[in-house]
Amino acid sequence: MKIKFNPLFKDELTIQEIQVHMENGEITSKELVMYYLFQIANYDQDGPKINSILEINPDAIFIAEALDHERKTKGVRGPLHGIPVFLKDNIETNDSMHTSAGTLALATNMSHNDAFLVEKLRKAGAVILGKTNMTELSNGMSSEMWAGYSARGGQVRNPYGDADLFVGGSSSGSAVAVAANFTVLSVGTETDASILSPATQNSVVGIKPTVGLISRKGIIPFTYSQDTAGPFARTVTDAAILLGALTGIDSSDPATYKSEGRAQSDYSSCLDPNGLKGARIGVFNPIPNDSDEYDEQLFRDVIRTLDKEGAMVIEKIDIPSFHREWSWGVSLYELKHSLDNYLSKLPPQLPVHSISELIQFNKGIREKALKYGQDKLEKREQFPNTLRNAEYLNAKLEDVYFSQEQGIDFALKKYGLDAILFPAYIGSTICAKAGYPSIAIPAGYMKSGRPFGVTFAGSAFSEGVLIKLGYAFEQATMHRKSPILS
Repeated sequence: MKIKFNPLFKDELTIQEIQVHMENGEITSKELVMYYLFQIANYDQDGPKINSILEINPDAIFIAEALDHERKTKGVRGPLHGIPVFLKDNIETNDSMHTSAGTLALATNMSHNDAFLVEKLRKAGAVILGKTNMTELSNGMSSEMWAGYSARGGQVRNPYGDADLFVGGSSSGSAVAVAANFTVLSVGTETDASILSPATQNSVVGIKPTVGLISRKGIIPFTYSQDTAGPFARTVTDAAILLGALTGIDSSDPATYKSEGRAQSDYSSCLDPNGLKGARIGVFNPIPNDSDEYDEQLFRDVIRTLDKEGAMVIEKIDIPSFHREWSWGVSLYELKHSLDNYLSKLPPQLPVHSISELIQFNKGIREKALKYGQDKLEKREQFPNTLRNAEYLNAKLEDVYFSQEQGIDFALKKYGLDAILFPAYIGSTICAKAGYPSIAIPAGYMKSGRPFGVTFAGSAFSEGVLIKLGYAFEQATMHRKSPILS
């Protein structure tokens, strides 16, 4: 006998719709969690085997029941009360789930602490539903590794196409879980394109915040300079709600100190359907027409929409440093330093406590762990862990100077812009090196059915402006379509 679910669940419910239904007694958080588990069983782990989910929280139903009871007896904590959320597998939780970053070496790693952002989610009343699959070590393993693959979890598939359709990464599972309606929300992380790429490839909204808006504490690191967590959702409204819940000053993360007085705990005031009217948006488009991720007609449609909605569109803007030959010294040296430090603090019973030990562990189970090799790890093994050498320091200084003063800030000031529009996620690198925010928005589908998206980018702590622009564009177009899972 099949389980019968509330017919309301057939639709992709938003946070606001769920809260209304819960207040009216039409659905419960427990029922919602059970429905998503059913979807995961039948479409993620069976059927088309999307494979976006790496681990399920065994306490999820209990947590949802407790929050349902609290709603009846004490009231609602806020908009996330009883709302299911998935976390990327590099975000620590103090529960019965593991935190492995997709590696087999850390498959038994259980944290004794919640990441700061997880503490925030629990206090807001969210139900942590589980962990999502990801590109192993946030794409720090191999130059040959396909986006969305991990030795522990296998390959994440794009729900909009066949197995060969690019899924984007490294927060692949987090984006796909939202796109395929296995959850309402998810949290990913980005160093460079890891939120923006899978968001555009899977037709969801992704926000890569200013570095420091969300605490990095409790996240398996890639760099110090560029790492940040950020939300995925099917609508800008839901992404904005989740973003506000994740912000806050963390005494354990100095990067968050600069957000004091600049971060918001509620971005709902930015959700203006007329937000494009009078906005000055610069268009940067250096993509060749033969790129698989670019569609000239769809991008021109975006520009026409901006113009129609009252924006002042300045095309072919100049960003002086965009095409410079960037040094990758920051990611090379900082991954060695940050990951070695993280591994060194792990409990003694775990098999690895350094990058060198991780490399040797993988070699010992080569057939399981090294489908794509580990050349990126091996390259970093010999790097020093002092962050004092000239190559690294000069790379760090150049990244900041050329991405900010001679990059994003230069263009914003020169043209008097509120934001810069990029097709797909081509602006990810310069924004990542600057530590500046971007928002990815669905912008239609190619003739093949492949999703197309655009990103709006701005200066530090301009998330409110970007949400305003993204929301107005979304409401004017309503491009997103649900994938067909069978």
